[in-house]
Amino acid sequence: MGVKRVVGYPCINNTLADIKPVSEAIRVNRGMIKKTFKSKGLEYAGELAMQNLSDLEKVIEWNYAHNIQLYRMFSDMFPWSSEYTIDKLPQSKDIIKQLKHVGKLAKKYKQRLTFHPGQFDVLASPNKDVVKKTLHDLEFHGSIMDYMNLPKTVYSKINIHVGGSYGDKEAALERFCTNFKKLSLSVRKRLTVENEDKESLYTVQELYDGVYKKIGIPIVFDNLHHDLHPGELSEKEAFLLAYKTWPKDIEPIVHIAQKKRSKKYTHADYVTICFDTHRKKVAIMLEAKGKEKAVLKYVKNYYS
Repeated sequence: MGVKRVVGYPCINNTLADIKPVSEAIRVNRGMIKKTFKSKGLEYAGELAMQNLSDLEKVIEWNYAHNIQLYRMFSDMFPWSSEYTIDKLPQSKDIIKQLKHVGKLAKKYKQRLTFHPGQFDVLASPNKDVVKKTLHDLEFHGSIMDYMNLPKTVYSKINIHVGGSYGDKEAALERFCTNFKKLSLSVRKRLTVENEDKESLYTVQELYDGVYKKIGIPIVFDNLHHDLHPGELSEKEAFLLAYKTWPKDIEPIVHIAQKKRSKKYTHADYVTICFDTHRKKVAIMLEAKGKEKAVLKYVKNYYS
């Protein structure tokens, strides 16, 4: 087709992670179980984080070499980050220096870096402890981006789900908006929200009415989630509604995936359909198990 598109992938680069011997594999997901954290503490957490950040640099270099300009960073690069802040790590000076270096490299290579914290970050929860942990985790993600000097805009998005309705969607959306205001400006300016895949959760229209119109954060359109839970809108209508929530000077990100045949909630290894962007310029986060290989195949099939 010859159309230039930014297409990226999340977290793990399988090509680099599968390098043999295992000791030479490039990984950003080194972690540990709770028992190990309790015995080895912040010293070991900082050591693993430093190794992950060193390999993040290599992933960004690989992406640049393969003309991939969008990458979702792994949220758990800092093991057990719920228990500390970066400045409390014994290696904090070296870690902050590496974060600044990786941020400069991303800017040099025009790499758009994002985050998508996990399912346990629920601003809409009625449980105060869950909200407290969510606020800490989102602030931790924001601090990583701040140390990297990434833009304090949704260009460097931190994307989350509303994550629960608790039997009352309207009340849950209200809690989401209230708790959003407890976040630092650094996080609020980067936060986006995504449509979800279950009837008990939120369509693009519900997010538009209950979140965007109240606190103004953009909506990330997910095609597979829409297929599973469309509400009253067609795919085109939902996509265009989400698209218009983004600032005019920032290219919206959309999540594109296919489900494995006969498996409702499992992403396929590759995406074999070209998503129709309806002549809108968007960046595509390809949520496929093939990761970087899926991106290279998608771009070759549809944009070369």
